[in-house]
Amino acid sequence: MKFSLLLLLVLFYSCQNNAQTNNSSNANTNSTNTSQSNKSNMSSKNIYDVTVKDMDGKEVKLSEYKGKVLLIVNVASQCGYTKQYEGLEKIYEQYKDKGFEILAFPSNDFGEQEPGTNEEIRQFCESKFNVKFKLFDKVNVLGDSKIALYDRLTNNSEPTGEISWNFEKFLIDKNGDIVGRYKSKVTPESDEFTSAITAQLSK
Repeated sequence: MKFSLLLLLVLFYSCQNNAQTNNSSNANTNSTNTSQSNKSNMSSKNIYDVTVKDMDGKEVKLSEYKGKVLLIVNVASQCGYTKQYEGLEKIYEQYKDKGFEILAFPSNDFGEQEPGTNEEIRQFCESKFNVKFKLFDKVNVLGDSKIALYDRLTNNSEPTGEISWNFEKFLIDKNGDIVGRYKSKVTPESDEFTSAITAQLSK
C-alpha cells in the first residue's frame, strides 16, 4: 500500500515538472516569434502598417494611401531650404490628379528651425506658400526619439542612415514600398525628382 502511494506521488511530480518545462518552452518560442516578427517589421520597406498623427491629433493609417505615389518630407519654417515649399506645392498641383500625394512632417531636430506649434506652422505654410498638401504633427525624425515612420524610412532606403537635414525626401510607390531617397539639395521640381515621380505614376 505504502509502495503504491509512493509510486503515485513520484508519477504526479514527474508530470508536473514536464508540464512546467513544456510551458516554459512554449513561452520562449512565443517570445522569440514575437521578437522576430517585430524585427521583420522594422526591416520592411513597406510603410502601410505604420500609423501617424495629423496636425489635429487624428491618427492616420498610411494604408489609407494605398494605390497612391507618396512623397514624404521633413519640413521646417526657418531653414535655408524652406523655399522648397513652393516647389512642393507646384508638383503637388501638377500630379495630384494622377494619384500623387505629399505627406509633410514638421520637425525641430535640425538647428531648432521649426520652433512653432502645429497651428503656427499651418498658418505659415498656408499664408506664405499657399500649401494645400497634407501637413502632419510636428515630430522627431532623428535619433532614438524619432517616430516609427522615420525609423522605417531611414533603415530601409538607399543609402541607409539618419536624416541629414530638413527637406530630405522619400518616394513611396503605389504598393507602399520605399523606392527612392533624395537629399535636401534635390529640389522638388528638378528633372531628377519629377522623372522619378512620373515613372512611379505610370506603373
